[in-house]
Amino acid sequence: MFPKSLSALSLAVLSALSNIVSAQTSLPPASTLTQITADIGPNPNNVGMFVYRPATVSQNPALIVAIHFCTGSAQAYFTGTQYAQLSEQHGFIVIYPDAPREGKCFDVHSTETLTHNGGGDSQGIASMVQFAIDNYGVDASKVFVTGTSSGAMMTNVMAGSYPDLFAAASIYSGVPFGCFAGTSEWNTQCAEGQLIKSAEEWGDEVRAAFPGYTGARPKMMIWHGTIDETLLYPNFGEEIKEWTNVLDVSQTPTTTTENDPESGYTKTTYGDVVVGYSAENVGHTVPVHADIDLAWFGIA
Repeated sequence: MFPKSLSALSLAVLSALSNIVSAQTSLPPASTLTQITADIGPNPNNVGMFVYRPATVSQNPALIVAIHFCTGSAQAYFTGTQYAQLSEQHGFIVIYPDAPREGKCFDVHSTETLTHNGGGDSQGIASMVQFAIDNYGVDASKVFVTGTSSGAMMTNVMAGSYPDLFAAASIYSGVPFGCFAGTSEWNTQCAEGQLIKSAEEWGDEVRAAFPGYTGARPKMMIWHGTIDETLLYPNFGEEIKEWTNVLDVSQTPTTTTENDPESGYTKTTYGDVVVGYSAENVGHTVPVHADIDLAWFGIA
């Protein structure tokens, strides 16, 4: 309660200052992983939002959404990847979504999450992106998404359900958009690489997520290990088929480079919009190559 001696003008000034402070509480402190508890917009499954801002943020910074694996967390992906450290060099902001359910896997199967503005985890993450654009000065043309395992699957979901938000994606050991579609959180047929479709069929899965959308779609970089025993290697080929179809480029590689970026990896490119990295004798999951991600995103 204010003391009676305060004038109406003083009350007005205090009220204005209070509003300014309240408006700034949504901005996380620099160089700290911070959970955002403000109302970020539609988030039907209550996906957690954690943000990292470097000590020096670029003007109109880029944004990377970095999505963790099953049994993981925003904190685990923050400490286990290099995006935060690299943001200190390049001034971008990182959002680390946190899965809201036991087991810490993301919803990559429901009709809601596989539909633009349909609900599910994808709508919560999309709201985080829009919140960052509105509150942190993020350049809407420089928003990128990446993830590992369940996070890789969620990356495909975000690229398919919200192509209007992302310029590029990098996917570590995932499955195609729509591969897990159904009522169950786990799809054995897909995980074991037995769900085989034509490129057009996969492409139709993506196009159906956002009917009538004719705008730009994110370019896609896809990583997979040849001896992955969790999400088996055939999923790599199915992802290539899906995204070359969606992005309207040939399934025949434009270039093929052995031992790139390191021994045992084979890089294939499809036009300038799809890149595949096949990692020989690598299991689940392919290690994150953050420097290459940043180059793909156009940040480095």
